[in-house]
Amino acid sequence: MRRFTAYVLLTFLFLSGCSAPADPDTAQESIQVIAMDTAMLITTYGEHSVTAAYAAEDRIRELESALSRTDPDSEVSRLNAAGGEAVEISGDLQTILSQSAQYSQETGGAFDITVAPAATAWGFTADRFQIPSQTELDRLLPLVDSSQVSIIPSLDSSGDGPKATARLGPGQSVDLGAIAKGYAADQLCKVFDANEIPRALADLGGNVLAWGDRPDGAPWRVGIQDPAHPDDKNALVGVLEIVDSFAVTSGSYQRYFEQDGKRYHHIIDPATGYPADSGLTSVTVVAGTGSGSGAMCDAYSTALFIMGEEKALDFWRSQLNGSLFSLVLVTEDGRVVVADKINRFAFAPNEDSGYAYETAS
Repeated sequence: MRRFTAYVLLTFLFLSGCSAPADPDTAQESIQVIAMDTAMLITTYGEHSVTAAYAAEDRIRELESALSRTDPDSEVSRLNAAGGEAVEISGDLQTILSQSAQYSQETGGAFDITVAPAATAWGFTADRFQIPSQTELDRLLPLVDSSQVSIIPSLDSSGDGPKATARLGPGQSVDLGAIAKGYAADQLCKVFDANEIPRALADLGGNVLAWGDRPDGAPWRVGIQDPAHPDDKNALVGVLEIVDSFAVTSGSYQRYFEQDGKRYHHIIDPATGYPADSGLTSVTVVAGTGSGSGAMCDAYSTALFIMGEEKALDFWRSQLNGSLFSLVLVTEDGRVVVADKINRFAFAPNEDSGYAYETAS
């Protein structure tokens, strides 16, 4: 297993010839992990920072081997290839399939992991882009139906008995790309907690986990990319300041191709089989580091992008009166809409970006 180390900074005190433990504010390990089709950066602080960082990498690689659709030996690939037959699955896949079913129901189908055949028809899985015919999409759309995914849970919590099983409907396949990194971020919270990490920052390819605060006591600063300038990492619509939170962004600028002067992005609307035409260019969802919140933010960022501004804001208001999560929407007509009822974050707009800034309530 190859590990990519970005930098390491450890500070030790030496008194009377003896070494004191590393200062938890300055002991730091930062590693780069290439997994789940993205570059990830994990930075941990504290006396157990090294142990935690590499435990986090090991957990991510374990999840990748189970959840990656592009790995022919993964659990998901075996499930997709089973032709509707039942397949034994791990606890991780059981949990993420159950979460996906819940988020599909909550969002009225805007989030749906069974959109995989339609996404494949556009070539986004293999990076061989094409525009499918309407006839092909009409054939595939009946396969987009999360209600056909069935899970029979294991009744043995010890892990020594029979595993859970899952089956898909005939012809179906699933793609967990819109929830897997969020689920992985949830698992990193468990790693950091088990290793008594006081603070950490993990960027899992658009899924950011801010664990605790910065060593100086200030919030972590997370920039939101300007979708109009995706190749300029310094082009931001604004900066979030967050503590103990997830911040997950989905945008049409992240993966796309152009043909005949028109852009086609990777966020496929399960209702049409086409790239979502919602009037939004990016959606950022922010929530606290509660149980399962990382997966929720990941799934919701995709679903709300597909819904569009009005329905996304209505959905936000309907979830614990707007207190379950917060939102930053970037629209095609040049606006940035900030929805945050409980001051979950501070937001500093980029006044030079050319966007108009609004607050939703």
